[in-house]
Amino acid sequence: MKGTPQDKKCKQAKGALGSGPANLQRMNRKQRREWVRKIQADDISLEIVHPDAAGIDIGNECHYVAVPSKRDPEHSVRRFGCVTAELKEMAEWLKQCGIRTVAMQSTGVYWIPVYDVLEEAKLEVYLVNARDTKNLPGKKSDVQESQWLMKLHTYGLLRSSFRPAQEIRRMRSYWRQRNDLIRSVSFRQACVGPFRAGTGWAISQRNRSCEIGLSGGVAITGSGADGGGFTGNQPAGNCWLV
Repeated sequence: MKGTPQDKKCKQAKGALGSGPANLQRMNRKQRREWVRKIQADDISLEIVHPDAAGIDIGNECHYVAVPSKRDPEHSVRRFGCVTAELKEMAEWLKQCGIRTVAMQSTGVYWIPVYDVLEEAKLEVYLVNARDTKNLPGKKSDVQESQWLMKLHTYGLLRSSFRPAQEIRRMRSYWRQRNDLIRSVSFRQACVGPFRAGTGWAISQRNRSCEIGLSGGVAITGSGADGGGFTGNQPAGNCWLV
C-alpha cells in the first residue's frame, strides 16, 4: 500500500530534524532555516512530544515564562521576579495552566533558585545548554526567547543536562568550600603575602559564597553582590533571605 502525500511529508520532516539538537549541528544553513520556519509556523508535520511544555527565559532581575496560548489566552507570557515568593507564584501558575514540564537555559547561577522551586512543585525541569537553542535568526527579546524555548521543548528538540539530587548538591557545595578553606590555610601558612580583597583567592571565595547562598535561598543583588567592595563587606548589608 502506497503512503499518502501527508506520510511522505512527515518522513521528510523527520529526516531533516533527526533526533533533535545533535542532528541540528549537521544541518546546512538552508536546512536549518527551513527547520526554524516550520517551528515558527507550527507545521503539522512536526511531531509534538511534550504537549504540556513551557519555556523560561532566565535573567538576573526577572524571568519570562511562556505557556501555550490556549492555556492562558490573556497572558501566555508572564514576567516574574527572582524572590522566592514570586518563584512560587510562577510554579502555581504553571500548574494551573496544566504544565508538566519546563525548559530553561543554564544562565549563570540565576537558574538555581528557579530549578529548586519548580522541582519542589513536582514539575519536570529541562536544564538545557544555550548553544542548543541559539538558532532563531535576528535579535530576540526576552518574550521571544521564552516562546522559542517552549516550542523547541514541545517538539522534543532539547536535551536536559544532568543534575544530581538535592542532598548530593548540598554535600558537594560543602565539600568544595572545605577544600577551598584548606587551600587558603596552606596559602597563609606559607607566608606568601597578606590577604587582600582583590586577590584570586578572595574572588573565588566570594563566588563560592554567592553560589552557596543561592542554593540556600539567599539573594545577593545590587551593590552587595560585590563582596570585595565597601558595601559588600558590611554585615548582612544587601543580603536577605527570600
